[in-house]
Amino acid sequence: LLSNKAILSNMTSKQIVQAFEQYQKSRTHFVQTVAELASRPQNIETLQNAGVLQLLRPLLLDVVPNIQQTAALALGRLANHNDDLAEAVVKGDILPQLVYSLAEQNRYYKKAAAFVLRAVAKHSPELAQAVVDCGALDSLVICLEEFDPGVKESAAWALGYVARHSGELAQAVVDAGSIQLLVLCLQEPEVSLKRIAASALSDIAKHSPELAQTVVDAGAIAHLAQLVGSNDAKLKRQLFSAFSQIAKHTVELAEMVVEAEIFPKVLTSLTDSDEYVKKNMATLIREIVKHSPELAQLIINAGGVAALVDYIGSSRGNTCLPGVMALGYIAAHSETLAMAVIISKGAVQLAVTLAEEREDHVLAATVWSLGQVGRHSPEHAKGVATTNVLPKLLKLFVDPKSSEDLQIKSKKALKYILSNCVHMPALEPLLHEAPPTILKHVVGQFAKVLPHDTEARRLFVTSGGLKRIQEIQAEPGSGLQEHILTINSCFSEEIVRYYSPGYSEKLLESVERFKPSVVH
Repeated sequence: LLSNKAILSNMTSKQIVQAFEQYQKSRTHFVQTVAELASRPQNIETLQNAGVLQLLRPLLLDVVPNIQQTAALALGRLANHNDDLAEAVVKGDILPQLVYSLAEQNRYYKKAAAFVLRAVAKHSPELAQAVVDCGALDSLVICLEEFDPGVKESAAWALGYVARHSGELAQAVVDAGSIQLLVLCLQEPEVSLKRIAASALSDIAKHSPELAQTVVDAGAIAHLAQLVGSNDAKLKRQLFSAFSQIAKHTVELAEMVVEAEIFPKVLTSLTDSDEYVKKNMATLIREIVKHSPELAQLIINAGGVAALVDYIGSSRGNTCLPGVMALGYIAAHSETLAMAVIISKGAVQLAVTLAEEREDHVLAATVWSLGQVGRHSPEHAKGVATTNVLPKLLKLFVDPKSSEDLQIKSKKALKYILSNCVHMPALEPLLHEAPPTILKHVVGQFAKVLPHDTEARRLFVTSGGLKRIQEIQAEPGSGLQEHILTINSCFSEEIVRYYSPGYSEKLLESVERFKPSVVH
């Protein structure tokens, strides 16, 4: 009898163990399947409709670590997909659970939990604030001190995603004590960790001079500068982005970047095979040269203008935009710097870009830069006008399809260049095509040149310029009329009358009225 009871008891124990084992296998299979399904966008809506978040939440506290980690991974993938699911994670009170476990669990769970926090924070300032409100920043900063580089990387990534949205959120990341630890991450051997740390520092520095100064005070510039020789394209993208976000705010911060002695070495990155490396490098130059003539001169001395011209020539669309603007900023500072742009074929390249680009915002930047190059003196205006851009600028100004910004910038550029241009061949096409708002500036330039140049007066007549002047209907007493009178005074009354509208008809009438004297 006792033997039978023992057998029965043993069988019951096995059944209980089997039941629990089966339950564990089912939970494991469930979270693994959901995590796999959540990696494919087409499954997200179905998973959401099935109430997957409510089913995953209790599994974050499962007694089996692997189930906890996989549940967190599945949640991260879901939250990463769209802001509705990220918001559902917040409303489901899942974040406090994750933050609590960050301090308690193993490295695998910490990476998965940091991934969820990052996936939530990335969508909007409000969701990033929810991550801050649940106390996640302190736990993430502690993770930056972990031995495992993967945990550090996940934490740095999450902190960067919080910081990128606003100055207030970036300040919260700074106040949590992250900066010094992120700078230490730059010194770690793992390239992926260096990338994420540089990215996070960039996201912090971009918001204000004060936040950028905080990054600088932690010694970030020197450690970033040590990495510019890397062959890793993704790392270089983040390095140049971080330098740009620091340099853009003030002259002093830009000077600190330059003092790191990264120029001229980094200029080779303008020819990098990676589009983002090239663009971020051009952006860095733009953010430096915009501040002062001295900084612009330093870039010129390093060979920066010629490198920018080549870069613009090999780029299209948004990629060439920072290079185009950099040339404009350099030229805007002084006559000497603008002439350096012309000598380096910058005006020629900008003219090519103006002819080839189709997007209005790129055209607007190109037009602005051309105006900055040509506005200083007749020599500068000639350097721009001889590239044959004036008709194109006029076309963009009058084209109803041009954006308002492009039209305004085209008009300003035309005025800047025309007010200095005394190169007659470039002006003459505008005499026949320009609307009244531009025509007065064109005629004004002829009125400046013709009284002092005999050859110009002869060419003005033979090219049809004088005839066109007589056809212009100017309001009495206007500036345009004064310019016309000045031009007419450069020629004899007979010539002016000859080219006036209707003069040929008057001549024919006089022929008809003429009574010849016939001598018999």
